[in-house]
Amino acid sequence: MRLLAVEDEPRLGENIVSNLTREGFAVDLAPTIADAEDYVSTNSYDLILLDLWLPDGSGLDYLRKLRRNRIAIPIIILSAADTVDDRVLGLTEGADDYIVKPFALPELVARIRVALRRPGAALGLELRIGNVTFNTATSSVSVDDHPLVVPRRELSILESLMRASGRVVTKHALEASAYALEDDRQSNVLESHVSRLRRRLEAADARVDIRVVRGVGYRLDEAKNNGGNSDEIGRFA
Repeated sequence: MRLLAVEDEPRLGENIVSNLTREGFAVDLAPTIADAEDYVSTNSYDLILLDLWLPDGSGLDYLRKLRRNRIAIPIIILSAADTVDDRVLGLTEGADDYIVKPFALPELVARIRVALRRPGAALGLELRIGNVTFNTATSSVSVDDHPLVVPRRELSILESLMRASGRVVTKHALEASAYALEDDRQSNVLESHVSRLRRRLEAADARVDIRVVRGVGYRLDEAKNNGGNSDEIGRFA
């Protein structure tokens, strides 16, 4: 799950990124509207956190522009403007939620998950393939109803594959869901995470196969038998 935080106050921006990263999100930080426009034009985001007072313009104007261009990404306004009129205006112009600064990070996480669970947004409640269940509300995985601990990046990869449910997810799309722009990505890091995820699922007797379409991406299928995870044509690495 990938988010964009448009926030010019460095300390707050860093706190948002670090806390949401611990919650399993990949988060990019844009300190200006110009940066946000560049990021949105080249990346796919599941939700935007938007400050209203930015160095190069109004966040509200940027919100209006996104909605005029029919960009339906869920947007949560984060602002110190706390009057009823301020909140009503932000919601009327197309924001999905409005949080007044200062705010508690657990509340922000909860509001994000609520916004992502709305119809048409990124979160459903549960994803199931074979005997594997992914609860998107809590970012938890179970196999035959037994909890399975999965590290954050592998969790993002598994979620993307389960959402596609038998369709190929490109390597680029998996990287985008698991890594923020500032993350250090080595050339084979995705393959390493997929390999560890395979082994983790095999050890838990998960009845799913992570298969590869050479040069394109990966696909998650329900296993036909108990033979474990396998490749379709061959591994990337």
